[in-house]
Amino acid sequence: MATFLLDEMIEILCRLSVKDLLRFKCASKHWCSLIDDPYFIKLHLSHSLKTKTNHSLILRQYEYQFFSVNYDSGVTIQRLNHPLGEQKKAIKILGSCNGLLALIDDNDRIFLWNPSTRKFQVLPSTEIEISSPSICFDRSTFYGFGYDPNSDDYKLVRMVQLHGNNKGYLHSEAKVYSLRSNCWRRIKDFCFYLIFAREFGFLANNALHWMVFKPPKSGKQNLVGFDLRTEEFRFLELPGFCLDKLFCYDIKAMGGFICLTATYRELDTVVVDVWIMKEYGVKESWSKLISWNEPHFIPRFPSLVVPLAFSKNGDKVLFNISYKCRNFGKWYNLRDKFVWYDLWGERVEKVEIRGIPTSFDVHFYVESLVPINGNAVMINNEMP
Repeated sequence: MATFLLDEMIEILCRLSVKDLLRFKCASKHWCSLIDDPYFIKLHLSHSLKTKTNHSLILRQYEYQFFSVNYDSGVTIQRLNHPLGEQKKAIKILGSCNGLLALIDDNDRIFLWNPSTRKFQVLPSTEIEISSPSICFDRSTFYGFGYDPNSDDYKLVRMVQLHGNNKGYLHSEAKVYSLRSNCWRRIKDFCFYLIFAREFGFLANNALHWMVFKPPKSGKQNLVGFDLRTEEFRFLELPGFCLDKLFCYDIKAMGGFICLTATYRELDTVVVDVWIMKEYGVKESWSKLISWNEPHFIPRFPSLVVPLAFSKNGDKVLFNISYKCRNFGKWYNLRDKFVWYDLWGERVEKVEIRGIPTSFDVHFYVESLVPINGNAVMINNEMP
């Protein structure tokens, strides 16, 4: 009977928000022990992922202010106090996984942060072990953050590549940080080109992904995946479409699938095509989910139209439309807004959220109790 009641209690608690569970921890030592139990934490996270509950968006404004918004209700936003507190220093999100965010500041300090529990940890630093040439060179640094269910470990990947003026010079290194061991280790080098100064990978099918260039260096980008279990790289095929026009693209994970979005002009219209890889690693499984023609929603080009998430019942897709301008070779967001796209009716609905910033970066986030480790620090001061 006692076991039955405990199971019933766990079933009820799994349906609650992290905020409520943190309050209940103060009720008694028994409740605190139950909610802190690793089995319950995984059960609560699994329930949130399966039922698409406790899902939020993290918005970053002015490079140092963070907000969260429940995109299904969309009623209001909440300001978050990140590990740097009120310091107005730039901080970027390297990745989001199971309620943990990996952050990096201007001094290349890396943090793991759970906004729901308000705990964070500064990761140990690691040197770049490859030697740099005496001549002028460029450096590319790619990051990715994800979870390996095989080892029950959170991993952060860092790839560094040095490009010399001599075309024959190309030195690379890859390292993996393990939250379980709290240390970095070098893994086998990779055989592709990292062209951009800094890129952050996305997580799908227990693998991290980036757009890179195969050697020899060419103008065609390729999608590479890093299996978090085997720690091996592999190339994945993109859809077999060919556009003989200029287009902006975005590739990320949505609903557990790899999602490619191409935005381009066709006559006097802006077209948005969204492709989904239904079977991981199989080129033939790419399927066009949306072909959206809505010029009045995208009045200026270039603009970036990015799908973020499916609705709770899966019949709509949430988009972020970002209007951009270029200044001194760098792209800036002028304005951002959310819209819902109805997959069955092919209609677009505006999303009204009180207090939302004018422009922002956005990341998908699931609230969770996932701990960092014994070195975690609590952010004590609450935001208003």
